Amino acid sequence: MSGDAFLKIDDRLEERILDISQLQFYEDKENILDFEDILEGSFQENFTVKPEFSKNNFNTSHTYWIRFALEKNPESLKNWILEFYDQTIDEIEIYVPRQDGTYEKVLMGYSLPFSERTFRHKNFELELENQSPGIDQYYIKIRSSQKADIRIAVRSMNRFIFYALNEYFLYGIFYGMIAIIALYNTLVYFAVKDIKYLYYTFYLLSVAIYAMCVDGISFQYLWPKNPEYNQIAKGITSYFVVAWAILFSIRFLNTKVRSQRIHKTLWVILGIKTILFLIGLFWNNKLFEIKYYDVIPTFFIFFSSIYIWTKGYQVVRFFVIAYGVLFIGLMIKVLANTGIIPHNTIIYYSLHFAFLLEMLLLTFALGDRIRILKKNRDRAFQRTIKQIEINYGLKEKVNLELENKVKERTQELESKSAMMESINRQLIEKDEEIKRINSFLDKDNWKLKSSIKQSFQDRLTNKLLSYEEFKKIFPDQSACYRYLEEFKWSKGFECKSCGNHKSSTGPKLFTKRCSKCGYIESATVGTVFHGVKFPLEKGFYIAYTVISETEKQTLEKLSEMLDLRKNTVGSFRKRVKDILDSNGHSNPQWEDIMGETNVQKTVL
Repeated sequence: MSGDAFLKIDDRLEERILDISQLQFYEDKENILDFEDILEGSFQENFTVKPEFSKNNFNTSHTYWIRFALEKNPESLKNWILEFYDQTIDEIEIYVPRQDGTYEKVLMGYSLPFSERTFRHKNFELELENQSPGIDQYYIKIRSSQKADIRIAVRSMNRFIFYALNEYFLYGIFYGMIAIIALYNTLVYFAVKDIKYLYYTFYLLSVAIYAMCVDGISFQYLWPKNPEYNQIAKGITSYFVVAWAILFSIRFLNTKVRSQRIHKTLWVILGIKTILFLIGLFWNNKLFEIKYYDVIPTFFIFFSSIYIWTKGYQVVRFFVIAYGVLFIGLMIKVLANTGIIPHNTIIYYSLHFAFLLEMLLLTFALGDRIRILKKNRDRAFQRTIKQIEINYGLKEKVNLELENKVKERTQELESKSAMMESINRQLIEKDEEIKRINSFLDKDNWKLKSSIKQSFQDRLTNKLLSYEEFKKIFPDQSACYRYLEEFKWSKGFECKSCGNHKSSTGPKLFTKRCSKCGYIESATVGTVFHGVKFPLEKGFYIAYTVISETEKQTLEKLSEMLDLRKNTVGSFRKRVKDILDSNGHSNPQWEDIMGETNVQKTVL
């Protein structure tokens, strides 16, 4: 949304969603502004759109003011609401404009009791006034103790009810499946008395409550009058998810027998996680937010299961798939939570999908483990009986056959080894011959390319190139920048600020930094191409058409050929001609266009 843009209520669109990068906002780093300061006319210019801003840029110690314009439509047949998706934002103050020119302050946020919400929904909603025509200017103040995903939706009431009902329906399926799987494993535990089933049940319950904390469902149904529990509950349940997962993995993978190193490492990870949990619980709750290192326990469990599987322990095959799915889902959640990847519905619920698939796969893995172990036990028992029956009579015969086989195999290997040595020598000789042929071919190819390129360069100087030939010399922007860089600084660098002749490579490609004053200069500075907004290779060709002696191109044809607006092509051609005329070039050459000029530039 640009600086002058606004949203219009339109019955043809059920909803429109904007994130903070599309909204006008101001970041109050000092936290000293109030609403009266924001309304000052001189302050309004501070509201800007920052397309590059994302959740990762959100600073929890700053206050964010958002300006939001809405064009009302009294003829609309629908009721409309304003909704905030991120239910973890601590404080939201919405200043709603009234017809008498005043503003009404509406408070909402994660730090308020759930009963104070206008809509009994996990997100924050505000009903929009749409009785009279005009444009309303809304102001929104946001503070949050954790990184907030500021995303605002303007949607019809019909659309809100439809998606909210479907969302809660899916939540019911999700948490219902967790409850059924947890009950099933509880019953299995009482039947077989295997502690890993109890660990898995506790893991499922921790996952359920953690997911409810993430979704905002726990606040709505478990502690609606105690918002102070929100952050703490999320941290506690996330810890128990990791703790029970590690304990269950130790038992399922049988790490104490299969790998002592993995066994000890899992206990160390659990100990470190416990220390971080206690620090977050008693000193710094910000440690409860999802961080990059939160993927370490899941990754190591995943890695351990793969390692043990490769060692022949087939009962963990579905366990590997389950934790692979969970690891991918957790990675996506961490990247989205830190703002590295953009937000959408699938990414938001990626961890839910991962948990659900993981639970189903782990339940199947438990059953598969019992089946495989029983099958292996029965097979081993049968083999033992059979071996006892035939072992005594076949012992000498087998030993004799083995000796003969060893001799035959040894002779066969010696023969094949001699043959391989002979073949290897032949291959080495052929390889050397191929290398010599390739070196000659590379040299001839280089000469041919140099000849072709030199031919094109000569025709460029003689102003006889066609568009296709021109593109072979300057196929892309990098080629143009390299040409400008070589043309401009081939005889040395001179700082435009202090006149110094020594430089180093600049922070970006095709720039130089003065070693004395630090002035940074691009290859295009001082040339006719400085400030051009369209691709540089197209600018080169437009400039070339000014001096070209081949068939003259019309503006319409150039515009179509280069996929640029006719006005853009015409303006740039005129700019080139004006600069050449002002520099006194009656018969300009290609080098005259490349040279530096002091004529005032116009950004195209």
